[in-house]
Amino acid sequence: MDRPFRQVDVFGSGPYSGNPVAVVLDGRGLSDEDMQRFANWTNLSETTFVLPADDPEADYRLRIFTPVAELPFAGHPTLGSAQAWLGSGGSPRRPNVVVQECGAGLVKLRPTADRVAFEAPPMVRSAPVDEDLVEELAAVFGIDHAAIADSHWVDNGPGWVALLLSSADDVLAVRPGFVERSVGLVGPYPPEGPAAIEVRAFFPTDDAMVEDPVTGSLNASVAQWLLSSGRATAPYVASQGTVLGRAGRVFIEEHEGSVWVGGAAVTCVEGSVEL
Repeated sequence: MDRPFRQVDVFGSGPYSGNPVAVVLDGRGLSDEDMQRFANWTNLSETTFVLPADDPEADYRLRIFTPVAELPFAGHPTLGSAQAWLGSGGSPRRPNVVVQECGAGLVKLRPTADRVAFEAPPMVRSAPVDEDLVEELAAVFGIDHAAIADSHWVDNGPGWVALLLSSADDVLAVRPGFVERSVGLVGPYPPEGPAAIEVRAFFPTDDAMVEDPVTGSLNASVAQWLLSSGRATAPYVASQGTVLGRAGRVFIEEHEGSVWVGGAAVTCVEGSVEL
């Protein structure tokens, strides 16, 4: 069966500079195995499938797959899928607000002329990191312990633990080893820098540590941590993907006590897939 398909570049600051997501705009009738097989074949960090909503408050339901597993929530797939849904004729129930249903619950999105933003979901774990784990991560990632300014669990589903380093240069210099958990690194730029902070995101596969080009979920939870602790003020812009040759830009804002995470979402491939 032919199904409408789009591939969307998310969080880019120019053509093909962000993180791509594959979006199957009609996932009806596909089994879990069908979805996982296709996600494995695309070999992108995430592939999504749009389905009719179960919750009457939602505009659609989204299932999100990495090449090896399903995720309850992820940031750049959320933005890219919303853009693909709107671009293919989707009409929100409420003006200027899209409501996505996913494994993490309902997620609100706000599309504008130049970007899409999602409201950061609550963290499922927010706490200081045990010193033993900090020492382990410092050793595995080759980080001088003196360069670690702070650490925190910033888990909103994928299991993120974050290390705040002294500077963006410290973040860019890291060459990671393997550890069986998802790790985010954050460091501030000087005032004249290209952004407020540099972010890097790593997650384990069976035998390697993979770096994600631009990561909405990590940026969301890092923003909640930095803003609530007074280490940052909104609005600010985060840079990510520099080491990988990308130029990701993530826009962080606060509205009525909620953190919003936005970025560009541009359709680069459009057509159909046979599934």
